[in-house]
Amino acid sequence: MQIYKVGGAVRDKILGIKSHDNDYVVVGSTPKQMQELGFKSVGKSFPVFLHPKTKEEYALARIEKKTGDKHTDFEFVFSADVTLKQDLQRRDLTCNAIAYDEKTGKYIDYFGGIEDIQNKILRHIDGAHFIEDPLRVLRVCRFAAQLDFDVCDETLALCKKMVEQGALKHLSTERILEELKKALQTPKSSKFFILAHQIGALKEIMPELDILYDIPENTLYHPEGTTFLHIMHALDTAPNASLIAKFSILTHDLGKALTPPEILPSHKGHENRAADAIVMMCRRLKIQKRYQKFALAAAKLHMLYFNIFRLRAKTIYELINKLTIMHISHLEAYIDVCRADFESSAHEDIIRERIIFEKKAEYLRFAQDTLKNIKTTDMPGFSNMPKDARFAEKLMLYQLDILQKKLKKFRKQTLKNINRG
Repeated sequence: MQIYKVGGAVRDKILGIKSHDNDYVVVGSTPKQMQELGFKSVGKSFPVFLHPKTKEEYALARIEKKTGDKHTDFEFVFSADVTLKQDLQRRDLTCNAIAYDEKTGKYIDYFGGIEDIQNKILRHIDGAHFIEDPLRVLRVCRFAAQLDFDVCDETLALCKKMVEQGALKHLSTERILEELKKALQTPKSSKFFILAHQIGALKEIMPELDILYDIPENTLYHPEGTTFLHIMHALDTAPNASLIAKFSILTHDLGKALTPPEILPSHKGHENRAADAIVMMCRRLKIQKRYQKFALAAAKLHMLYFNIFRLRAKTIYELINKLTIMHISHLEAYIDVCRADFESSAHEDIIRERIIFEKKAEYLRFAQDTLKNIKTTDMPGFSNMPKDARFAEKLMLYQLDILQKKLKKFRKQTLKNINRG
């Protein structure tokens, strides 16, 4: 029996990246032998075992045989005769098909994965095996974003051919969504979507986004030239934003696809045209309700941010309330969406503009904290006031009165500091 570390952990070790999960392949063993050694069986489709102490996963070396169109339609052969090379050959990319012998400290690299890692290239191992799993089309795009690698021409062409032949139609919504989540959580999210567009996959999974590829922008404000590239740039300016913020960055300008042709490249009113596209996308991909609600709010309200100091106290009050979704404040996510939109635009004096942007964020946080700290019981006549239908209106007027006075003072001081700076 021989044991090797495999997969992403080996790739990350070569890259000098800390890996959170270790996977091992066991060659020359059987389920019975593994259990006799104290390993706990957890695999359903094929034998996977947890180490009795570390709880890390150990899988028996196996060969996969395609039995249907779905990415889950495989028959597995996992006899003790399966070699390490056979197990590695069934994997998707050369960078993910390197084994590491922890006893000798040596890498086993049958397919040139180490060289591809050094050259930052994604390359499939075996075309016949690669096309058996349609999920690999999206995994290639995701790994490109995650590792900031390029995809070799042959692999790109193979992915495009798979899409043209309808491979993605055999993927479950859940698996597509999982790859989208992972892509959005990478620092270079744009690579996923740009590659997905190039191979035709984006049109299949997110047509509302794909259509923006040819929508022109006013280059005075968006030098990228198109709405799609503006969104890609916006994504990359927010590598550490939350997942809900990054999804909303992705969707905040979907309304621009419906801009009347006669006013292009202006997109006046686009914030009011995004709702249907966002709802359709969320329904198709089974996006959770909170994400959909915030995406709708961010698309509708993101243009308000840039005039925040000119807004009435009531508008600020309504904004903060609309950003409280399912009893959770999403103000910080909203600021992240607006910041990404701002950072992706052209600015003559970017340093000063950034200072002003952050002052606006402080202004909104101050407004939210002010409302949070208002005690309802301090409202004049509260104890004798009927708690009827008019109570909510009276409470709002009370809150607005306090908010207006405090915002006026805060805004005056803030603008004075900005002008001094």
